[in-house]
Amino acid sequence: MLAHTPVMVAECLTALAVQPGAWYLDGTFGAGGHSWAILQAGGSVLAIDRDPSTRRYADALTVPAGRQFRWVEANFQELAGVVQEVGLTGVAGVLLDLGLSSMQLEAERGFAFREGGPLDMRMSRCGESAADIVNSYDAEALAELLYRYGEERYSRRLAKAIVAARSEAPITRTEQLVEIILRAYPGGPRRDHPARRTFQALRIAVNEELGALEAALAGVERCLLPGGRLAVISYHSLEDRIVKRFIRASTQLEALHKRPLTASEAEIEANPRARSAKLRSAERRREAS
Repeated sequence: MLAHTPVMVAECLTALAVQPGAWYLDGTFGAGGHSWAILQAGGSVLAIDRDPSTRRYADALTVPAGRQFRWVEANFQELAGVVQEVGLTGVAGVLLDLGLSSMQLEAERGFAFREGGPLDMRMSRCGESAADIVNSYDAEALAELLYRYGEERYSRRLAKAIVAARSEAPITRTEQLVEIILRAYPGGPRRDHPARRTFQALRIAVNEELGALEAALAGVERCLLPGGRLAVISYHSLEDRIVKRFIRASTQLEALHKRPLTASEAEIEANPRARSAKLRSAERRREAS
């Protein structure tokens, strides 16, 4: 029934310590893989997602007898408010998988640098698109964005190339942007595709992902019951750093392991998207202040 292979399912279930009948919040529902696993483990699930296209997966989800499932269209930064709105006093666990689902990598969404499509990247289908950014930001602002959100060492070179290219014609397609990056990127051996960091930076900026993550983590402290668990899967250092610092600074949470867990070699072989995944988890102290 799954349209997307979820990452580190067994590790997430262990981190959440799913209890039969307890409510768990899946703050990044996607195609429902993690929600399905929690339901199968005996928990009930409140799922939220800002992407309206994920509703079809929620509608198709078969809920086992004795469990409950609710789906709400919302940004995960609003998770504490959603918990309150649906009438729950709190949840026994919160799961955040910060990666993209398979359907978001479809060409027409504009997230994938290996597929041709509109340069969009909006998860919620509204607001400023990636095309708006690359066609309107000046070279300095564009370079700053690529460096800050993509940690792109050649940000200035790429920004100048983008500005020069758009003076000839607007950049509206992913393949246009990839071609500009490939022409501008220095030669030599490469670990990653030259466009990967630029696409990451644009996606983060379009969807204000880092600010939303910080707000979501703050909301976790308001809705997680004493003894409840938090599990977060991140895919790049910017996200992981935010999660690590949040857990360390929290007076309510205690980390369940010092270092993030990573996917097994077997899982990585079966699902290459798991290669960069890092799982951090924590438990809310039962005497939390």
